[in-house]
Amino acid sequence: MPRKRTLKLSTFNVNGINSRLPNLLEWLEKEKPDIVALQELKAADQAFPADVLEAAGYGSIWHGQQSWNGVALLGRHTAPVESGRGLPGDATDKQSRYIEAAIHGIVVAGIYSPNGNPQPGPKFDYKLRWMERLAHRARSLVDLPHPVVVMGDFNVIPADEDVYDPRSFRKDALFQPESRRAYERLLKQGWTDSLRHVFGEKRIYTFWDYFRQHAERDRGLRIDHLLLNPVLAKGLIEAGVDRWVRLQEKPSDHAPAWVRVSIP
Repeated sequence: MPRKRTLKLSTFNVNGINSRLPNLLEWLEKEKPDIVALQELKAADQAFPADVLEAAGYGSIWHGQQSWNGVALLGRHTAPVESGRGLPGDATDKQSRYIEAAIHGIVVAGIYSPNGNPQPGPKFDYKLRWMERLAHRARSLVDLPHPVVVMGDFNVIPADEDVYDPRSFRKDALFQPESRRAYERLLKQGWTDSLRHVFGEKRIYTFWDYFRQHAERDRGLRIDHLLLNPVLAKGLIEAGVDRWVRLQEKPSDHAPAWVRVSIP
């Protein structure tokens, strides 16, 4: 029998990598994820703290943007081998929302999907066009003979059980039928929604806003997802959310979501 190894894959919308750097470093030291997708860096390329992350044991690639957006991929004790940046399909789109690399033998696509609010309007139209482009790219990845994960902040609440109060979000772009259908079309390609697969009908959240102690009261949303292709889904062991990160002082409004997988 071929030997297998276990890896922890995590996604984390850090909501400002330099302002949250102490939180990020503490989480990396405590949880030791092997592969990390970061979103909402809010930093230009030259401001990305690559040297600090390297000192903490993580190689990195990043696609920054001044004040907004931004995505990065980290590999524990390894350098990600970049295979793409910027979502194909629209040469005029300059927003930093997609990066792709091989890390520890896994093809990793890190994404930060547009929020889309207010809707209806041009921001929501852009969100749907972006998700259509994501579906096109994902279709080319799902059937690869290698393990593949698409993970990040999808800015989609897939179902009623993924939000503490569905009625409060009926008009939100994250909860619109068009957004949910776009996410469902991804799953129908053959991707496994790992958190939902592991937790079944149990409520599990990845985001809590800063109002009215929503984090402390666990009034959250599930909008950060890790989608596994069939090859990687076969090795899914467990999944979870490091909610303690959200309860720190001056935290991001997201917590890292993760899976543990076994691969040859």
